[in-house]
Amino acid sequence: MFRSRSKDEQAAPSKVTADQPQQPRNPQAPKGRPTPKRSEAQSQRRSLAKTPSNRKDAARRQREARRADLARQREALAGGDERYLPLRDKGPVRRFARDFVDSRFVVAEFFLPLAVIILVLSMVQAGAMQSYVLLLWMLVILLIVINSFVLAFQLKRALRKRFPDENLRGAVPYALMRTLQMRRLRLPKPQVKRGERP
Repeated sequence: MFRSRSKDEQAAPSKVTADQPQQPRNPQAPKGRPTPKRSEAQSQRRSLAKTPSNRKDAARRQREARRADLARQREALAGGDERYLPLRDKGPVRRFARDFVDSRFVVAEFFLPLAVIILVLSMVQAGAMQSYVLLLWMLVILLIVINSFVLAFQLKRALRKRFPDENLRGAVPYALMRTLQMRRLRLPKPQVKRGERP
């Protein structure tokens, strides 16, 4: 069981391979796959050469690729390049919804400045000021709700007319969320002027 192999047993495999003739492949015989173009072969060799050797290099390359993608996405959000926008903002339906909102004056976009003003006024301890501040809060919220309902109704109608065969799911909430942002802080940046029809 633990004895070493004999010389005959060790030599046996070499005899078997020697007995079988080694036939060279005929150069005219098909190799079963097309010859790649030079550019393809070079790019394949480069990609093999660039393959990371350890996990740390692979993680570093992944981080760099993610950073490059995010930078490209930021540029697209600033410039409106449709190719690199996030999935949430892509497509003609979302673009139309953005343009529809950006072409109008919307009460909701002034909510933050109005909230700051109302907050400052609420600190004033004059007699009737607190009731006026509360009334102002109620008025602002009521205006935002009414304006949002009207905008949602108009946008739905315009989307159905413009894109009868497209999937319109989520376009109206997307537009209403955009109304809550101040115009200059919106991303992707507005591509239409106020009053300009999309």
